[in-house]
Amino acid sequence: MVQGASKTLVIGAAPVRAADVARAAQDAGFHVELNPDALSLLGRSREIVEQTAASGQRVYGLNTLLGSGRDTAVEENSLHAYQVQVVRYHNSGVGSYLDRAAARAVILTRLIGFSRGGSGVRPETATFYAHMLNNDVFPAIPSEGSMGSSDLTHLAAVAAVAMGEGEAFSADGTLISGAKALADAGLTPLVLAPGEALALVSANAYSVGAGTLALLRLQHLAELADVVLSLSLETIARYDGGGNLSPFSPAIQAAKAVDGQRDSAAAVRHLLRGGWLEDVRPEVSVQDALSFRAAPQTHGAFRALVTQLSGALEVELNGRGDNPLVDVASGAMVSGGNFQPMQLALAFEGLRLALAHVGISSERRIAKLYPPQRAIRARHLQSASAGEGLVQEELPGLLWYSAAGLLAELKFLAAPATLGAPTLSADVEDHSTLAPLALQQLEKSVEAAEKLLVIEALTASYLLLEAGAAQPLGKGTGVVVGRLADVLADRPSAPELVKRARRELRVVVPEVMGGDRG
Repeated sequence: MVQGASKTLVIGAAPVRAADVARAAQDAGFHVELNPDALSLLGRSREIVEQTAASGQRVYGLNTLLGSGRDTAVEENSLHAYQVQVVRYHNSGVGSYLDRAAARAVILTRLIGFSRGGSGVRPETATFYAHMLNNDVFPAIPSEGSMGSSDLTHLAAVAAVAMGEGEAFSADGTLISGAKALADAGLTPLVLAPGEALALVSANAYSVGAGTLALLRLQHLAELADVVLSLSLETIARYDGGGNLSPFSPAIQAAKAVDGQRDSAAAVRHLLRGGWLEDVRPEVSVQDALSFRAAPQTHGAFRALVTQLSGALEVELNGRGDNPLVDVASGAMVSGGNFQPMQLALAFEGLRLALAHVGISSERRIAKLYPPQRAIRARHLQSASAGEGLVQEELPGLLWYSAAGLLAELKFLAAPATLGAPTLSADVEDHSTLAPLALQQLEKSVEAAEKLLVIEALTASYLLLEAGAAQPLGKGTGVVVGRLADVLADRPSAPELVKRARRELRVVVPEVMGGDRG
């Protein structure tokens, strides 16, 4: 749990929340501590490992080789050297390196995994990972290499640095040796005890840790989607006689109990409160297009899947995914398959599909907003032909094309990622989740969806500003339009316009989404 204004994350027996992991990963100022309960459990867990090893019982990865070599024993006098070999062998990822927040999320997630008592690492090994976080040691972790049956290559890159090997980044972003990174932090390289190498690498700390960072962005997108929908409702009401709020009414939402749908509709009503759309207008269309009218159903389904992802992440964070599992209750080490995060992988999959549907509705609303913009352009041209000069437009005219391109990307990214894993290790590892690939595709979808929604927000705000203040905007939407007005007034280039609007919306959306949404 997070304690006090000093930003300390205390890890003990209590459940850990995904949002707390993400916040601690994003902020290098967070201090991480293992409380006495966690340290005591770690000690009991390690005693079981040492007793098992002393008994001569054959246990996977403790005194045997890995994968297809699972039934080949490792001699006792080679166990310490074997730890180094395991880490070096698995430190074979490729691709671009994770950023600082993702790297911290990997270390923190594995530390939380240690604290659950299933790994059998020594208390001092777990504490060393806390020291790496607290001293901002930043391992260079290649992004590619995991098949989703434990993120072996990602975690081996961390373990290599902990041992004084591998590579890391300095404070100024220079790639340095792991040994130097530890020395700069005042840490002495870790010497692994028997069984610890496998415990350090055999977990899904990348998929889970980086997944918590994606979760925060997805939660923002769920709110952003309702904000831009509200802006477009007000815009279509001014220019096309639409903006019928009956689909958002409590009566409609009470008629079908779909998780997330009521929240989406309530958010729209909250944003539009106090505005002219709340008044019944005789001229309003009896029904808007489905991209408006059925948006609570689409946005609500997306919200529900975001909630499911949060649950899946917290199952992984608070569970014991180790293999072999040190079962403190029975005092035994047991082989199992809890390292296979299938529920999490499928949550990543479903969200990409949901984002594509959110994107389809957004792009269709943008398309309906562009005819009024064309009319405005025609009016400007008439003024110019009358000798009044050509008025500079604040909104680049082809943002709709960019939106269409982003939608095409979202549809492409919605394809399944988890079904493509080949069999490995002499057909012993004959099924994998590909959770890391599903996550990385989801991160791309989040990026594209946010840009698409920002374009809708800009388009609607531009048109609302052109329409003037004849009718009052909602209390929430009015604030958003006011903030985007400053961005539009500067007339930046299209890339800079979207970048600045995106930054502004990340601040203003939480502000306007607060309060009672009954």
